[in-house]
Amino acid sequence: MKFPPPVIAQELEIFEKVFKESVKSHVSLLDTIMRYIVKRKGKQLRPMFVLLSAKLTGEINDQTYRAASLVELLHTATLVHDDVVDESYERRGFFSINALWKNKIAVLVGDYLLSKGLLLSLGNNDFEVLKILSSAVKQMSEGELLQIEKARNLNLKEEIYFEIIKNKTASLLASSCAAGAYSTCQDPLVAARMRQFGEWVGIAFQIKDDLFDYGNEDVGKPTGNDIREKKLTLPLIYTLNTCSASQKKELIYIIKNENRRKEKVNQVIEVVKKSGGIAYSQQKMEEYRDKALELLHQFDDTEVRQSLKELVRYTTDRKH
Repeated sequence: MKFPPPVIAQELEIFEKVFKESVKSHVSLLDTIMRYIVKRKGKQLRPMFVLLSAKLTGEINDQTYRAASLVELLHTATLVHDDVVDESYERRGFFSINALWKNKIAVLVGDYLLSKGLLLSLGNNDFEVLKILSSAVKQMSEGELLQIEKARNLNLKEEIYFEIIKNKTASLLASSCAAGAYSTCQDPLVAARMRQFGEWVGIAFQIKDDLFDYGNEDVGKPTGNDIREKKLTLPLIYTLNTCSASQKKELIYIIKNENRRKEKVNQVIEVVKKSGGIAYSQQKMEEYRDKALELLHQFDDTEVRQSLKELVRYTTDRKH
């Protein structure tokens, strides 16, 4: 696909101006950090989903651009806080905020971004959009805490895994699609339909991220980062729930006690591959992707719908 989708190329340019304006501050330190954040922006997938969902159901307007900006503000705030929690010093090839300005400032910057998002919506009476996206913030926190709680004993059932990623990852993408649609049609039922669409895309997106850790012909070399961080991803959960009791015991021992030894991490990766964990996860990812694509058929066949379908396929076919 062409990236970004040509059907929203102009709208993306307008969004970037609105977003840049929305993070400005009169405090020089904050303004310096905000310029750094704008400079190292990622793929902006979530604002694209906001804009395409909006265009699918009506005419893009000022509320749409504010919704896209709110999504990006919330997403950036969570990334800044995540880097502090995970003690990460790099993101997207750049130093993280906490690496350059230390944890205290990073936490305050995350809080600032969150408050700017709230004020952007409240100042323009975008109450329904704010309501849609506030529920995502709550779900993201719950998902993160549920993951921390369940990761301790490394005995995760598949349904708990899906509950975690539905909250932690998929909720923001789901709310992005719902907010975008609501901004142009003002119809809660249509927004709810797009929310479901976004949730399924978000789950497929996270499973794709899980697969990157194991590598394959498409992705390249396995990284094993999730194993080193004792994160239970779908390929590993499938393996632990289907292998013999003795093998399960050995894998759990490695993940808990030998997760810094490269040869041991590679051993886990090989067991996951041989057990069918990769193939199973790939199949699950495609199931969620296809459900999302099927839901789009409830809307008219337009260039916008086609672009949304291509963006969905990009999330599961991407190489990084």
